[in-house]
Amino acid sequence: MPKQAPQITIKTRNELGSRANKRLRDSGFVPGVIYGHKEAIVPVTLPRKEVTNHLNHGEHLFDLSLDGKSEKVLVKEVQYDHLGIEVIHVDFARVSLDERVEVTVPIELKGEPKNDGEVPGVVTQVINELEIECLVTDIPHSIIVNIAEMKLDDQIAISDLKLRAGTTTREDADAVVVTFKEVKEEEAAPAPEGEAEPEVIGRKPEEAAGAEGAAAAEEKK
Repeated sequence: MPKQAPQITIKTRNELGSRANKRLRDSGFVPGVIYGHKEAIVPVTLPRKEVTNHLNHGEHLFDLSLDGKSEKVLVKEVQYDHLGIEVIHVDFARVSLDERVEVTVPIELKGEPKNDGEVPGVVTQVINELEIECLVTDIPHSIIVNIAEMKLDDQIAISDLKLRAGTTTREDADAVVVTFKEVKEEEAAPAPEGEAEPEVIGRKPEEAAGAEGAAAAEEKK
């Protein structure tokens, strides 16, 4: 059964330009446009909080209600402020429920490899998102990759991903999505200040404490 698209009531945007758009944003709304299917381009006003919430949950398909008329649209582009936090503009394209579309969805890792040996391992996600083609009603919020069964030196490629029936991708099937490898000495060295360390599976507590102690001693020199 196709998932229900979020329904949002919008208004026609009569005033255009940067000043008018700033006034909209200051009052809790976001400017946007609807286009496609050889119909007129319609500038619209969107409730910012509602739209942002749905976008943050990975929604691509929306059911927009304008002047009592509802139509299905697909998010084509989202513009953010200079900090990459606030949504400042959204482009929508009209779509039909039986239409196949190309969208980019995030790849999400689930679980943690079971490393019972003495050698610590590190999980590295090489590809964070994937461009797929599917029915507009079958767009997933994300592609889940279970890494709980991975062992040292295992890797998962695009061809190993479990996509929904009818979903395809043009990406290289052999491209590596995630790896689980033994930690080498240079990989286990402390990361420069401000950088996050990769996720190490199997490091013993005393090893971690020893590394922290060595770093503290180095600072005192």
